[in-house]
Amino acid sequence: MINKVRHRILNLSLGDAELRLLRVFASVVQHGGFSAAQSSLGMTQATISTHMRHLEERLGLRLCSRGRSGFLLTDEGRLVYEATLDLFGSLEKFQSRVGEAQGELTGSLTFGTVDAMITNRDLDLQGALAAFHRQAPRVHLEIDVAAPQVLHQGLLNGGYQIVLMPTVGSATPHLRTQPVFSEVQKLYCAQGHPLFDLPDDALTDAVLEAQSFAGRTYMLTETICGVNFHWAAATPHMEGTLLLLLSGAYIGFLPDHYADEWVRNGRLRLLAPERMTFEDMFHIAHPRSKPSRAAETLAQAILASAPRLDSMAISG
Repeated sequence: MINKVRHRILNLSLGDAELRLLRVFASVVQHGGFSAAQSSLGMTQATISTHMRHLEERLGLRLCSRGRSGFLLTDEGRLVYEATLDLFGSLEKFQSRVGEAQGELTGSLTFGTVDAMITNRDLDLQGALAAFHRQAPRVHLEIDVAAPQVLHQGLLNGGYQIVLMPTVGSATPHLRTQPVFSEVQKLYCAQGHPLFDLPDDALTDAVLEAQSFAGRTYMLTETICGVNFHWAAATPHMEGTLLLLLSGAYIGFLPDHYADEWVRNGRLRLLAPERMTFEDMFHIAHPRSKPSRAAETLAQAILASAPRLDSMAISG
C-alpha cells in the first residue's frame, strides 16, 4: 500500500491548483472534519467537499470517510497527509532560505491563536501583527483561530509554525514555550439566570455547585477555585461560553476583558469575584527544532506587545 500511495503522489502534478487542494486536505485533517475546517478555510462545507473530491480523483485514492460516524482518515489518507506535511515543510524551508540568501524574509508563516484576543488589554496583538508586517512585508501570514487542543496538535503535526495559547496539559518535550502574559478569568451569569439578582453574601459554594456550569473542553472537570461545579455544557471557545451564559441557563468563566462590555450593559453579572477568580498563563509555542526567522520575528513582536515577564524563562 505504501508503494501504491508513493507512486500516486510522485505522479501528481504539483501546480498551484494541486497545492491548494492539498492545503484544504491538511486543514480538514488538522481540524478533524469538513465542518470544523470551514472557519479556518473561509469555505462552505460543500466547497470543501468538492475540493476533497477533486484531490481524491487526481490521486486515484480514497483519503477519508465522512458520514454519520464522523470524519475518519483511511490508511491511504494518513500516508498522503504525512507526505503533505513533509511537502509543505520543505516548501517553507526553501522559501525561507532563499529569502535569507536575498537578505529578506519571504515565504509563508502559519500562526494560530485562540479567540477573544481583540479585547485583551494586556496584549496588543494587532500592534504586534503590524510590527511584524513592517519587518517582514513579503512573508505571507496565515492566521487561524482555533481551540487550544487544535493549536497544540497542529504544532506537533506541522500545521502551525507558531501559536499563542493558554497552557494545555503537561509540558511536551517536542515544543518550546515562552510565557507572554496572564489572563484573568472570572465567574459570570447572565440576565434571566436565578443568581443574577441574588445578593453577594448568598453566593455560597453550595449555591454555585447547584448551578449548571459551562466549562471548557480543554479543562479537567475538577474543582475550580475550591468549588466542585456541575458541568452541564462545554465549549473550547470564549464566544461559545458567552452564548451559553447569555441563554440564562448556565454560569461560567470568561476573561474579564471579554466580559466587561456585557457587564457594563447589564447583560452579565460578576459572581463572587473575591473568590471566583483564577489566571490562565498564555505562551508562545513552536516546535523544538529551530524556528524560521519569520516565526522568530513574529514571536519577538508579540513579546514586545505584552507586559514584561522577566522572571519567566523559555521552557520545553
